Amino acid sequence: MTQLESAKSNKITPLMRKIARDEKISPQNLLRYIREGRVVILKNRIHHLAKPCGVGFSLRTKVNANLGTSTDKSSLKEELKKLDISIEYGADSVMDLSVGLNLKGLRKEIIKRSAIPVGTVPVYEIAVGAQNKNKNFLKFTPADMLRVLEEQAEEGVDFFTIHSGVNRKNLDTLKKHKRILDIVSRGGAIIANWMSFHQAENPFYEYFDEILEIAYKYDVVLSLGDGMRPGSILDATDKAQLGELKTLGELALRAKKRNVQVMIEGPGHVPLNQIEENIALEKKYCHQAPFYVLGPLVTDVASGYDHINASIGGAIAASFGADFLCYVTPAEHLRHPSAEDVREGVIASRISAHAADLVKNNKLAIKWDRDMSLARKKRDWKKQIKLSIDPLKAQEYRNQSQPENQEVCTMCGAYCSIKLMDECLRV
Repeated sequence: MTQLESAKSNKITPLMRKIARDEKISPQNLLRYIREGRVVILKNRIHHLAKPCGVGFSLRTKVNANLGTSTDKSSLKEELKKLDISIEYGADSVMDLSVGLNLKGLRKEIIKRSAIPVGTVPVYEIAVGAQNKNKNFLKFTPADMLRVLEEQAEEGVDFFTIHSGVNRKNLDTLKKHKRILDIVSRGGAIIANWMSFHQAENPFYEYFDEILEIAYKYDVVLSLGDGMRPGSILDATDKAQLGELKTLGELALRAKKRNVQVMIEGPGHVPLNQIEENIALEKKYCHQAPFYVLGPLVTDVASGYDHINASIGGAIAASFGADFLCYVTPAEHLRHPSAEDVREGVIASRISAHAADLVKNNKLAIKWDRDMSLARKKRDWKKQIKLSIDPLKAQEYRNQSQPENQEVCTMCGAYCSIKLMDECLRV
């Protein structure tokens, strides 16, 4: 049985108990949210995973880090280093987006080494396989698609991004209503080109029932991808994006009926004043399914600082109900990210997630801030550093500070407000 199937049968599984314990909520409430489709648990039934995670209503906002080779940068060692950094700095999951050399070898190594859930975008391997075999990345068949999905599920992949919403109807809408940037999703663009090349319907849409059978067999969570997400804030919340979102909502109901867990992916580039509307529309059209957002990025001009750009949008999106943040690194739009880019991206997204959890009144988040505030009041530097979202950087900054009085820092020194008020109010 899948976790959703167990929840429908009112059976609390050991995995549900673990997630409930980690999240400090009751197993009964967690079961109800899974049954309603408001929470998913990222864990393939055959993947031995130290830290499975739940995503959705009433849980901590989660953060995903993207890894993977490109056609220009293809080092297994470097990507595994990024995996280690992602886990060290608190990512809740990783996605392998490889399109470079040795896709299978890298993915298997990531699955074996990762303590957190691993996701993929299977169309990448499908396209790379077609390119290698047929010298054309569009020369793959629906059978090739289903074979790769089955193989990845057998390897232990915990969640798939599949762009089933890029169908003929929504592609026609895109053509009729022009954008500045048409499709910026790599998977969405591959599928749109496949449809044009073969003059056929998107196989991820046409063969959705067969995909559900594979997902059900392994309890793989389907992340229904936003192939038509806006790549410019001037394209946000347009007819193509919303048409795809409605299609994803229909597919989410089909998945739930088949006892397959599902979440929905969202934009993308969205101005601040449209973020709340985007969250509300996803929850409405997709029946409260967990929402997995890329950023969103709130401006198009932050090249080199897009981790901050996305952190702003992510905090706002999650505070309005987004459940899962896909990190963005400083390298976004510019180059393949380095290990340091990954570190900065994870931390920026974790700040967003935590800020939103305070708005959501998450008890674990509130306790964390309370503990830090008390440590600051006591000038307990060891505890402050331990409680920091990046303890290594906090320690580095503290080490660089050499106040005459080690009880304070070099910003205020003898005029430390906290110390002065302790003395002022001392009875």
